[in-house]
Amino acid sequence: HIYWGNKLGIDERRVSWKRCIDMNDRALRQIANSLGGVANGFPREDGFDIVVASEVMAIFCLSTDLEDMKRRLGNIIVAYTRDRKPIYARDVDANGAMTVLLRDALAPNLVQTLENNPAFIHGGPFANIAHGCNSVMATKTALKLGDYVVTEAGFGADLGAEKFFDIKCRKAGLKPSAAVVVGTVRALKMHGGVAKEDLGTENIEAVVKGTSNIKRHVVNTKKFGVPVVVALNRFITDTDAEINAVRDELASEGVEAIICTHWSDGGAGTEDLAKKVVELVEGGSADFKPLYDENLGLLQKIEAIAKNIYDASGVVADQKVLNQIKDFEALGADKFPVCIAKTQYSFSIDPNAKGAPSGHTLPVREVRLSNGAEFIVAVCGDIMTMPGLPRVPAAEKITLNDQDQIEGLF
Repeated sequence: HIYWGNKLGIDERRVSWKRCIDMNDRALRQIANSLGGVANGFPREDGFDIVVASEVMAIFCLSTDLEDMKRRLGNIIVAYTRDRKPIYARDVDANGAMTVLLRDALAPNLVQTLENNPAFIHGGPFANIAHGCNSVMATKTALKLGDYVVTEAGFGADLGAEKFFDIKCRKAGLKPSAAVVVGTVRALKMHGGVAKEDLGTENIEAVVKGTSNIKRHVVNTKKFGVPVVVALNRFITDTDAEINAVRDELASEGVEAIICTHWSDGGAGTEDLAKKVVELVEGGSADFKPLYDENLGLLQKIEAIAKNIYDASGVVADQKVLNQIKDFEALGADKFPVCIAKTQYSFSIDPNAKGAPSGHTLPVREVRLSNGAEFIVAVCGDIMTMPGLPRVPAAEKITLNDQDQIEGLF
């Protein structure tokens, strides 16, 4: 496409890029290598993943120290022999060099907020296509330094929180004391059927309808044995009636919704939330437990997530996927947790299925073994692990003006 772009007009070149963007994940991963004869290696299919979805990123975030990271990197399966025996990164002496490259990065990155509070920003997997949590080392370091530690498990709680509890906490021996589910009136109105351009208009009926989504997130989070509070981020278009409607609906689930305005008021805008979190933590009611037992089969673990978190009726997978799962279990991955890759916009695989859909099926189109990270990735629906570019790349707006100043970065 780049070659064609050199010969096309700009509008045609954008069409060419659009074709790249519209390719599905399977096509992006099907790149044929080594087609030039014996001297060029064994012909095979390969592909790309965005860095945040890579096994190396997961290993970086789940490692407890340098030695553990070196061990995990060495356990990455890089190929198979003709009789289907795995070849590990350590077999080709790659893990030592990989550890050297990551050595300095493994030290947690300490920054400060605008109000001079300490924070670790360390690691960056996305929760829709990876396990979505910051590093174990950052979290454990923070726990040694602070009285209370807040960590993010991004995207929807059906993805970020589930993976935080079932993968990170299980692997690192962490036992959280409370959970905060974040929501907005705008998001709830969208889940209630309101178009994006109309979200600024008061619509109590849509808000009430949309609370089915956040209610399920709350119920799901409680299944892990931790007390829950909802942080309702208030924006200038939210009306008192809409806010009260959300609070009333969540009260029916026995959960308090606390208004937060930190986007405009800084830390003062979350004081009430902080006090509530401390109250939940000090109340000692948490009895954390993962969703499923590690001794379940891999398919049963996928089904446990599908039924208990997505409210699906079951899991659908073709024979090739089922055979892959059996092969992974035979390699010793039978006790690994499962990392679901699916859209973050819905409990189902359909990003347009808003609210709290039930009774749908979870189609698993592919499973991948992250042997070094020690989990299985189940790729569901049309989710892409190598997202494409926008229709018009941001680079087209970046230039130098007449005063030799850069424009177009924002």
